Amino acid sequence: MDAFKDKVAIITGGASGIGKAIGQRLAARGAIVILLDVNTQMLEDTVSTIVNDGGSAEAALVDVTDKSQVKKLIEGTVIKHGRIDYLFNNAGIGVAGEVRDFSYEDWKTVIDTNLYGTVNGVFAAYPIMVKQGFGHIVNTASLAGLIPVPGEISYTASKYGIVGLSNALRIEGAKLGVNVSVVCPGLIDTPIYLSAKMANVDREKFMSELPKKITSADTCARVILKGVVRNKAIITVTLLARIMWILQRISPGLIRIIWGSFLKILRDARIEK
Repeated sequence: MDAFKDKVAIITGGASGIGKAIGQRLAARGAIVILLDVNTQMLEDTVSTIVNDGGSAEAALVDVTDKSQVKKLIEGTVIKHGRIDYLFNNAGIGVAGEVRDFSYEDWKTVIDTNLYGTVNGVFAAYPIMVKQGFGHIVNTASLAGLIPVPGEISYTASKYGIVGLSNALRIEGAKLGVNVSVVCPGLIDTPIYLSAKMANVDREKFMSELPKKITSADTCARVILKGVVRNKAIITVTLLARIMWILQRISPGLIRIIWGSFLKILRDARIEK
């Protein structure tokens, strides 16, 4: 029997990108998926696609930065379906640019969405899973949660926080029946590259210098679910991410040199005031 058949899975940021791909794959494997997002149209379109393909999906307009909204949705899911098997804390945003060009909001909005969005999900779902005696929380971080990435520092700070939170919570949950994994993808083809705010950076010029061949969201979702079934603590996605993480542990100085070249690309696209 498929590990996900008839399981109840909540996915934040479920209307597009990695969240959408996870939802589609879970539904295809017989899970009941509840997709959370703030984009009404994209959310409805994704749910319609899943249902038309024969899957079970529900839409919920939820802002993950609002603790009460997240808690209400998760508790409502338990009332309706009797349990929660999986929580994918996947919602995330980013800001590209140098700290010298960041506004305070460029820090706050990213950390509120990425880190506190994850905290809000854990705060609401973890006690329920402990009471159930089972459950699996899967938090989406990034390669930027394993190595220091210049040019997206508020994003990096939030993702480092998610990695630390996940690893610590995994230890706490182990003897209580709750599994915890953290996902650390490299470059994935998602809308975040188009929607991310550019802080004094020429988007077109910057994007033209990035690698053209990147991993699809569907492939990323496949790797994630494979790691979830195996209950991996850290699920890295893409060969580049795995190599960079190894290098970070072997030679942090070398990683700083490598990412210096990325910073040069960013600075070349900086808009001089």
